[in-house]
Amino acid sequence: MNPAAHTRRGETLRRRLARRLCGPIGVLAVLTLATGCVVNTESTVPPGERIRAEKSDAIAAQIPPDIADGGTLEIGVNTPYAPNEFKDDDGTIVGFAVELVEALGDVLGLTPVFTESDFDRIIPAVQAGTFEMGSSSFTDTKEREETVDFVTYYSAGVQWAQRTGEPVDPDNACGLRVAVQTTTIEDIEEVPAKSEECIARGLPPIDKVKYDSQDEAANALILGRVDAMSADSPVTAYVIARSEGRLEDAGPLFDAAPYGFVVAKDSPFGPVLQQAVQNLVDTGVYAQILERWGMEDGAITTSQINGATS
Repeated sequence: MNPAAHTRRGETLRRRLARRLCGPIGVLAVLTLATGCVVNTESTVPPGERIRAEKSDAIAAQIPPDIADGGTLEIGVNTPYAPNEFKDDDGTIVGFAVELVEALGDVLGLTPVFTESDFDRIIPAVQAGTFEMGSSSFTDTKEREETVDFVTYYSAGVQWAQRTGEPVDPDNACGLRVAVQTTTIEDIEEVPAKSEECIARGLPPIDKVKYDSQDEAANALILGRVDAMSADSPVTAYVIARSEGRLEDAGPLFDAAPYGFVVAKDSPFGPVLQQAVQNLVDTGVYAQILERWGMEDGAITTSQINGATS
């Protein structure tokens, strides 16, 4: 695969979540029949201060000089993909993975600097040295490991959503319209594979409908423009929880795989970052961050470098 074609969940949701919209409705917006437009002011960030960690001098001492001397950690990120990475009402990049990276900065004694980028440009930018790290819900896969390294920090799967009371079977969705976010694993691999199975059975293919952002995909499902939506399990759960009962899951998650922070291939920073993630796990800071964001289901106990199984 061309490095520029790396996907999000496998690569495997993008755009500001709390805003005024007419026409397409934001994921968190209340769909009103009267106007089709609403202002939503519900906070999407857990209350209170972020969870902080203690610096580890032993780990920080191993940071490569070219990173340590600058005092910052340059990170490529794509938003919105709530609850992992998105913007709050003030335009600040926030989310579960963002808070986790900030805690890693505490351990390493570095200040994370998040720079927004198109998703498919993050891995090439890490390879080129523009970013020292990519953090954008990347799924660690064997294919990607050929060009970059991954430091695992979470386990996510694919999960479909449906309109409440309108059941859809992800394993028997032939002929249905299914929303995905462009360039995600759901777009590139998962839905196409299911569609090919339909064709092999002599049934109509799945009509995959691609959207530039995950909130657009969710809105399409709420508005009845598609029959189902496929996304990473934490993202689907987040959308369902904030749909005010309009959406529900279409069965359990499947194809679980690790999320990983991206670093350059064979970079000496990889082992240092892995130790920092493991430090957060061992000290309990990791569990506190997951609990704060409601992400406990995908917790890991051991961070690995290149932990893909497929």
